Amino acid sequence: MHHIKRRTIPFTSIVGQDDMKFALVLNAINPRIGGVLIRGDKGTAKSTAVRALADLLEDILVVENCPFNCNPRNPEEMCDLCFDKSLKGQVKEVLRKTPVIDLPLGATEDRVLGSLNIERAIKEGIRALEPGILAAANRGVLYIDEVNLLDDHVADVLLDSAAMGVNIVEREGVSVAHPSRFILVGTMNPEEGELRPQLLDRFGLQVDVVGIEDVDQRVLIVKTAERFDADPEGFAKEQQIHQDELKVKISAAKEILSQVTMSDDLLRTIASTCIDLGVKTHRAEIVISRTAKTIAAFEGRMEVNQEDAKKAMELALAHRMRSRPFEPPTLNKDKLEKSMEKQQQQQKQEQQPKNPPPQKRQEQSQKPDDQQDQNQSQAASPQEQIFKIGASIDVRQINMPRKRDKIPRRKTSGRRINTLALQNSGRYLRQRMPKEGKDIAIDATIRAAAPYQKARSG
Repeated sequence: MHHIKRRTIPFTSIVGQDDMKFALVLNAINPRIGGVLIRGDKGTAKSTAVRALADLLEDILVVENCPFNCNPRNPEEMCDLCFDKSLKGQVKEVLRKTPVIDLPLGATEDRVLGSLNIERAIKEGIRALEPGILAAANRGVLYIDEVNLLDDHVADVLLDSAAMGVNIVEREGVSVAHPSRFILVGTMNPEEGELRPQLLDRFGLQVDVVGIEDVDQRVLIVKTAERFDADPEGFAKEQQIHQDELKVKISAAKEILSQVTMSDDLLRTIASTCIDLGVKTHRAEIVISRTAKTIAAFEGRMEVNQEDAKKAMELALAHRMRSRPFEPPTLNKDKLEKSMEKQQQQQKQEQQPKNPPPQKRQEQSQKPDDQQDQNQSQAASPQEQIFKIGASIDVRQINMPRKRDKIPRRKTSGRRINTLALQNSGRYLRQRMPKEGKDIAIDATIRAAAPYQKARSG
């Protein structure tokens, strides 16, 4: 039977959409990032970019005739059958193109996970498993178009496999498992409905793609599409130099990725910024760390810098921010930058020695009392904060003074000092009959009147 090859426009010839292309490349370098969700209007090259990514991925070594694309050189990435073969030295290696598997929208659970014959499974184990889509996608790319329309149950089991790197198929108490590590790529059009927050969190990164507004770029898109349609082979040869350059850069990044380091200070900044922005999930810091290291490796650097961390947070936090119902998940880049700066300043202050030098301490002790009182009253007053119309207000971020800070402390004692009786309570001395127009000791008055209460009428 003649096999018709699907022709795909080269990845490097896609016009614009830099964030989307960058996120896909980062996942190609480091699949542990956890994939990418691409949100955007129809006709913005979402599917085109994902399918074009396949040409940038290196060929992989697999065990011959294994339906799970097992890695012949790593026992941890083998199914039970291949592991047994490796112990006996019977594993044969073959080179295969990295698989890019499309998940059909109406796919059933059995089609995704694989089906299991119970009677055979008891005797034969994994041989009884009829491989599904997750088996075919192992060590490749699993592409889900219109992921927001996918059946919830299928989406749950699929994303669990993506998180664990293993697909477990269970029927009637019989369980078989096989490796299932893949780059998860989902595309969706927000006009057709949003994705549940639990599913959003399972995607490592998210990018938004919009229609390009620049006239020249839109003209270039039309010309590129026409040239590709007219002569796909010739067009692919023209782009081959750029494709090869990007392939080499991805391979080089993979080589050094495990050696890239990140300072503890930067990691603390990332964690405290996530807390400051109200991000609840702990996946956020893990994904940001992996992404930042991958960005540094892609740039050929061995140390993560602040810009890497900031870019990683832009890609990893948008869909993890708490948003109102029916509102798209967004991240304000200015707010992110200000939050990072604030956390770094706090860290610097914490790292400075807390005890001032002896000379400065002496100067502080000689400050006039009224100046100290003034400083304390300024510190106690709340800071004015402005919130945009319609923006959700996080009450934890409002800087309110504590109750004990409101009351100025008396620095001296004596008869001539102004009393603070209205604000502070002193030691109780005694009660006496009040003169007209003065305050009454309420508690003492009640105690004095209580014995005569029965004699009173009414």
